Amino acid sequence: MNDFLDIILHTDEKLLDLVNTYGTYTYFILFMIIFCETGLVFFPFLPGDALLFAAGILAATGALNVLTLAGVLTAAAILGNTSNYFIGRYASQYFLKIKNKIFHKYLNDAHAFYEKHGGIAIVISRFFPIVRTYVPFVAGVTKMDARTYTLYNVTGGIFWVVLFVFGGYFLGNIPWAKDNFSLMMLILLFCTTIPFWYSSFNALRKRMFT
Repeated sequence: MNDFLDIILHTDEKLLDLVNTYGTYTYFILFMIIFCETGLVFFPFLPGDALLFAAGILAATGALNVLTLAGVLTAAAILGNTSNYFIGRYASQYFLKIKNKIFHKYLNDAHAFYEKHGGIAIVISRFFPIVRTYVPFVAGVTKMDARTYTLYNVTGGIFWVVLFVFGGYFLGNIPWAKDNFSLMMLILLFCTTIPFWYSSFNALRKRMFT
């Protein structure tokens, strides 16, 4: 846990070390981190929001080009979710072989949900750590329409990356933000977990009072 917090709170230093060591290859490394976090179901723990934000702040120092950074990370986010979606579609053939009525009921409910609310779920999930790794996979498993999925995937990917990268970039030009980077990252970490704790609280409340 301490190592994880160290990475979150000192992402700016880690990224600067990365740039100093690998130069322009840093873009590729950041691409792979975001691609794996959004595209592979086994890597939801990789930094997403914090990495985008910190990279934006670093770009404000001139160490990275903010337009190149935003373009590379947007491509990573979109391609990552696309990969996750098709992995889910491929895996669906194995899920269908599971002989369990309750499991198939949940699968059918998920399919109905994605048919009705899938688009907004794809966009909003971008801002939920961990959740954003699994939503595209489930969309694939439930065989959400590929064209509809792609539209919302691209929209969500652009919005997510632009918001955090340019948010970090503009804040990186404010002296107070530079001097209080650790505090900024703690606030960001707290804000990104609010939806998770809110939904958990609601689920617990419904169980207790229904």
